[in-house]
Amino acid sequence: MSPNNILCYEMNGAALPQPNGSPVRLIAPGWYGIANVKWLKRIEIRNTRFMSQLMARDYVTIREEEHNGETVWAETSVGRALLKSAPARVTRSDAGYRISGAAWGVPIAKVEVKVDDGPWLEATIDHGEEAEFAWKVWYLDWKDPAKGEHTVTSRATDTAEMLVV
Repeated sequence: MSPNNILCYEMNGAALPQPNGSPVRLIAPGWYGIANVKWLKRIEIRNTRFMSQLMARDYVTIREEEHNGETVWAETSVGRALLKSAPARVTRSDAGYRISGAAWGVPIAKVEVKVDDGPWLEATIDHGEEAEFAWKVWYLDWKDPAKGEHTVTSRATDTAEMLVV
């Protein structure tokens, strides 16, 4: 019911092609693409979340969690992405290396990056795209990394509620 939702029936001035969701595609900004409905033929309003085979079984996330020293796998259905950040790549630069990624879901206040067990370091956000639902591309220059494998983690903080994920 969000006023930001878009019913798309054309692309570049022509009817929406079949592979892109013809006859109509519902685009819900702020949600994962998985929540954007292709091949829309009707809309039903329900007072509970619809959990079809796809939403309840096939489109799920799975993550490893520790409970009392034991590894368990938690599986949940895919839902709204309120705030996400993900490192995407590490490239060589004049200053050493650059870690870059993207954050999305809500207006982003800042992104921080952690390498291995080091401190959280604030990344630089590219403000070239300031649209409300645009991803925020970020980078962190990484000088003199030790040789070998590393774990890179990022987290974003939003501007309104200061959520961190």
